[in-house]
Amino acid sequence: MSEAIESGIHRRTLYSMRDAGILEQISRGLYRLADLPELTDADLVTVAMRAPTGVICLVSALSYHNITSQIVHEIQVALEREKTEPPRIEYPPVRVFWFTGAAFSEGIETHEIDGVTVRIYSPEKTLADCFKFRNKIGVDIAIEALKLYKERMRIKADDILRYARICRVEKVMKPYLEAIL
Repeated sequence: MSEAIESGIHRRTLYSMRDAGILEQISRGLYRLADLPELTDADLVTVAMRAPTGVICLVSALSYHNITSQIVHEIQVALEREKTEPPRIEYPPVRVFWFTGAAFSEGIETHEIDGVTVRIYSPEKTLADCFKFRNKIGVDIAIEALKLYKERMRIKADDILRYARICRVEKVMKPYLEAIL
């Protein structure tokens, strides 16, 4: 909506286009043409648009990289502590995790989803984050992700260990890495 208003389109015009079925409302302040093809991942696109400095993390990132069997019930997004205000998103459900320094800035990949740039942590960084937040998401999810990573991807053990050091979970992860890899 803010982009449309900046372009000179009045709010009433947007609302009437929505009511006429020309536009569909994705989320508060987010609209798209109704006749466009369906979004492949509307939840990630919505969160990326509403929280442009955020990074998709943990189980949401595992799901994107296809290294979990978990069904994502909420989009988990990392925000930099003290520099960002949490997004106000009614749908999809969003859970914010606060990161600082290198733990926030390292391992970010950008992916184009439905024409929107979405920031998602790499699989290796996501594995380290899962071990860091194992008490919040469950250690079983982290272990399963590590096993599926080994089965489905080319193993980058050096990267995993580097991110484990950054997230301060190297001693926790090393036994699992040695057993699984």
